[in-house]
Amino acid sequence: MTRAVDRVLGARLPDPPGALRRGPLREDAFPSPLHTERRASRVGVWLGAGFVVCFLTGLVSHLIQDPPGWFVWPAGPVWLYRVTQGTHVAVGLALIPLLLVKLWTVYPKLFSWPPAATPAKAVGRISILVLVGSSMFMLITGLVNISQWYPFGFGFRSAHYWTGWVAVGAVLTHVGSYAPQIRRGLARRGTPAAVAGLAPEEADRVHDETDAEETGPVSRRAFVAAAVATTGAVALTQWGQTVSPLAQVSVLSPRIPGYGPQDLPVNQTAEGAGVTETAVDPAYRLVVEGPTPLELTLADLQAFPQYTERLPIACVEGWSSNADWTGPRLRDVLAAAGLPRGAVVHVESIQTGGSYRVSTVSKPHSASEKTLLALRLNGEELHVDHGYPVRLIAPNRPGAMQTKWLGRIAPGAAGVGS
Repeated sequence: MTRAVDRVLGARLPDPPGALRRGPLREDAFPSPLHTERRASRVGVWLGAGFVVCFLTGLVSHLIQDPPGWFVWPAGPVWLYRVTQGTHVAVGLALIPLLLVKLWTVYPKLFSWPPAATPAKAVGRISILVLVGSSMFMLITGLVNISQWYPFGFGFRSAHYWTGWVAVGAVLTHVGSYAPQIRRGLARRGTPAAVAGLAPEEADRVHDETDAEETGPVSRRAFVAAAVATTGAVALTQWGQTVSPLAQVSVLSPRIPGYGPQDLPVNQTAEGAGVTETAVDPAYRLVVEGPTPLELTLADLQAFPQYTERLPIACVEGWSSNADWTGPRLRDVLAAAGLPRGAVVHVESIQTGGSYRVSTVSKPHSASEKTLLALRLNGEELHVDHGYPVRLIAPNRPGAMQTKWLGRIAPGAAGVGS
């Protein structure tokens, strides 16, 4: 069976008419010695490593927000999510120039002749189209998401997640289809492995290209230096949204720590959520369902023991910032409503719409002493844009799930988010 598959995939396909070999399809249409297997393979290693990092950190974020029954995300360390998501965004942005470098090194292959000499090479060519398309989709939609601009008519989070799986499958297919070329490209120059599987004339051409890399208009070293500098500059100029000391040089960051009401950035304002009047209504009550139902006024919440915790807001867009939050512990309020320690609860905002109007607080977070119903921020009464009169703040959770303008807390279904 295996031999039959090998014979089919390796069968020689008829060449197209030679008259079609014009323009970019002609021989030597791309004379730069930097369009080589060696450059493509070595850039591909870094690009592949970056995609693996982005895929894994993105998967973590997705599982936190839509957890299956088996998944448990801990309440500590409190900085873990800000690191994983900050890395996800920083690496993803750095991959944009790196992907462009990779495409520059390999785009002449799109015009190779014949277009598909064997079925195996046809599969490889198709995998390139899928890989490039999915990679561009992931990076572009990620870029517009951190800028909070949504010109497309589909849900970003689901599309980004599923396209990530497509990209991973395309990467694996691509690596399998081009394994011989990748091995040659990664081999030390001048060794037999660097020309393994090539005809003598092709091996001579590879040696000539290797020599030309250092003597062409743009040398290999200059090419590598430019690629590294560009990729590093992109990362540096936005990493400050996660690493505060770099904030002053992070000109590409959509959010900068320390800027905003009460020295903390804001994604969604009270006006945008439509709660400018209801949030300050004297008739406000926080409803807590349980064996002993509660309807708590702001004064009732202030009567609970108050605690202060220094916790970061870490948003899916990659920015994060530390702040001092003060309020009663969630577990104390749940206990007053007759709910057991570690109960899974749903918290609901008084805003009437939005994907994150409701979030689930799982057992590790509802039981944590650091999870607060925050009434004060950095020593001051909460600004309405930060969730006045009361918001949830829990350690090691995405900022989108730190629900603002709380109106209701209810027990969750057994096994959900546990």
